[in-house]
Amino acid sequence: MRSTGRVTSPLATELSGLVVSPTRRDVLWSLNDSGNSPSLLAVTTAGRTVAEVAVGGAQNVDWEDIAAGPRGSLLVGDIGDNLGQRASVVVYRVPEPDTAAASPSAAAVARYELRYPGGGRDAEALLYDRASATLVIVTKSFGGVSRVYLARRPSSHRVTTLRRGATIDLGSGGAVTAGDVSADGRTIVLRTYDSAFAWRRHSGESVAAALRRKPCTVKAGLIAEGQGEALGLTRDGRAFYTVPEGAEPALRRYDASGGVS
Repeated sequence: MRSTGRVTSPLATELSGLVVSPTRRDVLWSLNDSGNSPSLLAVTTAGRTVAEVAVGGAQNVDWEDIAAGPRGSLLVGDIGDNLGQRASVVVYRVPEPDTAAASPSAAAVARYELRYPGGGRDAEALLYDRASATLVIVTKSFGGVSRVYLARRPSSHRVTTLRRGATIDLGSGGAVTAGDVSADGRTIVLRTYDSAFAWRRHSGESVAAALRRKPCTVKAGLIAEGQGEALGLTRDGRAFYTVPEGAEPALRRYDASGGVS
């Protein structure tokens, strides 16, 4: 692990999602969770602020994660629900803003309203399976048993009912707070407040099928970061970045050389 810098933007107060830019290797996108504006924050891998972008047509009820979507877009997961009472949750698809523009702008081009079978669930991890165009949501439970829900090619014109695809048992306290799939599709990582878990995905295998197998535990003491609810994989899946909540949070990079067990 190494600290690569600090995010000094005043917008960075409760960062709860992180993803490597689909088009720029040195840029990361993040967002704040509930109670904040519907805005995206772009920073370099050293923490320098590149852009602060309000997302038109979006509402931040409880933003929790961000993922790289189809055709260079970003997927914003308004999926938090601490009490499990929301009738539905929302994922916004946003074209990646041009950070080189004088005044970068963004507007949601699709709003996917999703409903769980059997009632509301709390979740903080949003992943995207590029191979099958499937949204993947992993629920959060302090008991350590998370459920994986799927929406393949969801419609922006009607409410989509999620289907259950897998169950993951990370042990007591293993509450999933973030996750990502590498751009090459071969690596999946989920994090909790204190640990990270990795899966190697076989050729032709769905994300849900991979998550049914036992993961490797990443040798990374994430609890020392503070309240960690963000993780973004590098494109080749051999490293990931994290950033905790709080003012001027430290951006950290963990490499595969750290090992798994």
